Amino acid sequence: MIRPVRVRFAPSPTGPLHLGGVRTALYNYLFAKKMNGKFILRIEDTDQNRFVPGAEKYIMDALNWAGLTLDEGIEQGGKYGPYRQSDRKQLYKQYADQLVESGHAYIAFDSKEEIEAMKTAFASPENPSPSYNFETRLKMKNTIALDKHSIEELQKNNTPFVIRIKVPKNEEIRFEDEIRGTVIFNSSQLDDKVIFKSDGMPTYHLANIVDDYLMEISHVIRGEEWLPSTPIHVLLYQYLGWADKMPQFAHLPLILKPDGNGKLSKRDGDRLGFPVFPLNWENPETNEHSEGFRERGFLPEAFTNMLAFLGWNSGTEQEIFSLNELVDAFSIEKISHSGAKFNFEKALWFNEQYIKKLSDSHFLDLLKVELSKTFPQKQFTDDYVLKAGNLIKERIVFVKDITEKSKYLFENPNYGNDILQKISPTITNVFSEKLLSHIGNLPFNSAQELESNLKQFAENEQVKIGDFMKFMRICIVGELSGPTVPDLMILLGKETVCNRITNCSNSITQ
Repeated sequence: MIRPVRVRFAPSPTGPLHLGGVRTALYNYLFAKKMNGKFILRIEDTDQNRFVPGAEKYIMDALNWAGLTLDEGIEQGGKYGPYRQSDRKQLYKQYADQLVESGHAYIAFDSKEEIEAMKTAFASPENPSPSYNFETRLKMKNTIALDKHSIEELQKNNTPFVIRIKVPKNEEIRFEDEIRGTVIFNSSQLDDKVIFKSDGMPTYHLANIVDDYLMEISHVIRGEEWLPSTPIHVLLYQYLGWADKMPQFAHLPLILKPDGNGKLSKRDGDRLGFPVFPLNWENPETNEHSEGFRERGFLPEAFTNMLAFLGWNSGTEQEIFSLNELVDAFSIEKISHSGAKFNFEKALWFNEQYIKKLSDSHFLDLLKVELSKTFPQKQFTDDYVLKAGNLIKERIVFVKDITEKSKYLFENPNYGNDILQKISPTITNVFSEKLLSHIGNLPFNSAQELESNLKQFAENEQVKIGDFMKFMRICIVGELSGPTVPDLMILLGKETVCNRITNCSNSITQ
């Protein structure tokens, strides 16, 4: 019988969601929707020492912004809840006890100091960092090595303890990975991982397996950093009698630094000037601020499209995909085995393409939001805002560029000495007065006719066309970039254009 597809994104609330975490969520989402399955959010907060206030909400806000709608989760609910591991605390002890009773796990009373002493005592050139495993467990303070009386004394004195999985010696552990094929580990490479802590909470290893089993997870799609833990998880499935319910594993490649040398980190983003988090993050402990992709100006659709291509490819020349198109095209088989270099320039390109594709109504809404931030006291008609936006739409990377780089569309420019010095000395106040009179008689209907009339005027006044158009651009824009002068003139209107020519000419003579 084919199992219904149920996948989970299971982050820990230990800080902001990294780019790689969002991609893991995205691939889970795409696979679930492609297979008519369920996409679940589970918060894995068993390590209370690393819990960061606000991180859980950040995770949910980030998924919501990226358009990754959840089928089950803390807010959505579902019959497999609770969806926060700390709310499931009472579930795990019985499974840890079951493993102890079956001989697949044992109780260990060792202190941190005793474990460190063991590592020092057993260190050798061949094994400089000994593990708590089949070789060392008999020398330690646990229910395998100790006699019954010693164990009873430790329990009587309420000595803190953990529960460890008993990993066998020299056994082959193999599993199929949807991306990497057959993966084989030798159990002698593994240590006896702690599966239940002295604080009464399970570790990731036990909680992860129990929850995936109880929530009937069919596929575990996660980062490759979890690959070394998977043989422990395979053993737990076997020891708990759930081998036939073990999910399919797929371990995703890393997102690499732009030079390909190592995993992308926040430090790389800070150093190279780009975000690595989807949303702004304020560290509650240090008050350190980290900019997000959203606040940088990325559209969520562009962000998810860019992210999908960091480790996956459709196999076609198409690069621009809506979320629904990504669902249709997605398959685990097309995920790369090797790491994907993060290219911020490519990310910017995706955003440019999505801005060009925006409908007038959506573009207008976004423009109005940006204008309200910069000009809270000013009112602009929707018609003017949309025309201004469409004039620069092909030139911008972010919607906010309209106020950050094209403010001249909404207020008079300032004329600094540096830019005024670029105006040809052949253009004088007398020339400006003639120009104003000429413009006053021109119809502002056609950019082509305006350009022809302006060129004819410059020719009649024996001013070089290049010098004249540079002057016009500086008057209107305050700099030497932007849309064509005739298009700007039609947008701004005759009165505004004449006022700016007057202001610029006056600035020259001051």
